[in-house]
Amino acid sequence: MKHKLKVILLFSMAVPPPPDNDFSKWLDDKGNEDWDAERDVFQALNRLGHEVKMLGIHDDLNPLIKTVKEYKPDVVFNLVEYFLDNDIYDKNITGILELLEVPYTGSDSTALAVCRNKDLTKKILKFHRIKVPSFTVFARNKRIRRSKHFHFPMIVKPLKEDASVGIARSSFVENDKDLEERVRYIHESLKMDAIVEEYIDGRELYVSVLGNDRLQVLPVREMIFGQVPQDEPRVATYKAKWDDEYRKKWGISNVFADRLQDGTNKTLEIICKKAYRSLMLKGYGRFDIRMRENKEIFIIEANPNPLLAHNDEVAQSAEKIDISYDNLIQKILTFAMRDNGFEGRS
Repeated sequence: MKHKLKVILLFSMAVPPPPDNDFSKWLDDKGNEDWDAERDVFQALNRLGHEVKMLGIHDDLNPLIKTVKEYKPDVVFNLVEYFLDNDIYDKNITGILELLEVPYTGSDSTALAVCRNKDLTKKILKFHRIKVPSFTVFARNKRIRRSKHFHFPMIVKPLKEDASVGIARSSFVENDKDLEERVRYIHESLKMDAIVEEYIDGRELYVSVLGNDRLQVLPVREMIFGQVPQDEPRVATYKAKWDDEYRKKWGISNVFADRLQDGTNKTLEIICKKAYRSLMLKGYGRFDIRMRENKEIFIIEANPNPLLAHNDEVAQSAEKIDISYDNLIQKILTFAMRDNGFEGRS
């Protein structure tokens, strides 16, 4: 499917969009990393020859509904991460697109809802005999009491956040006092239930997957904790992922994984394909994985619709096997059209 498509590039905005839908000041600001994905995808779609209409949404659904009805796109390229300043509503936007019966890229509202809830995600993976860390949920307004069968050290996370929001060095706890303090912080500061997981000491790997039915697993990426002392926990905190100064200070970098022993890549491929299907992901996704020295593999997080800028994990892994950025964007469009029965539409 290489013909020209009418595409709405849909994305979230922290402020109301301009009334004339002129996003040039953001697109032209190369120093604004918050716009890397929108800028890169927009430019790729144009290079591919598609007709692109940008649409940013803030706290009003009417522009989305109106634009879809009037513009009549072949497909919506969905980069929405939040709505009403709340990450949990990304699934609701895909629900609107489903009601409008327009094809869109990435996972559907069901998969987004499942993967947003770390408790539900892990229960589904466990049901399919995919290893996850031992875990428990501490609900708000309930007593914080650890089961004696659940051992330290642990990691405390917000139940329904992604991108390591709410994860800091203090999320790593080794006693009941620190556990209670961190859980209370999640309850009171983030207004959210907390999930507490067994800390898995090992390598931090990122595995991206493309496709709907026939899946392609891309080369493995890894977070390297270069300057973190050997006796310190290696935690992919919010700062470790997003704060450039912090990453530089502690020698943290993301690279292609090496020293994977024979058979490890195949094992990761089998596990990630099984997890992708179990969680009903579509188009593209990424798994955050911990691998112990004995090669025991645990899925830590499942990420439908991960970031798609040229310098993000999915695009970097695709490029490693000669899938250019433009080709990656075209593949994701094709998956969306094929999944909705429009593969042959002209």
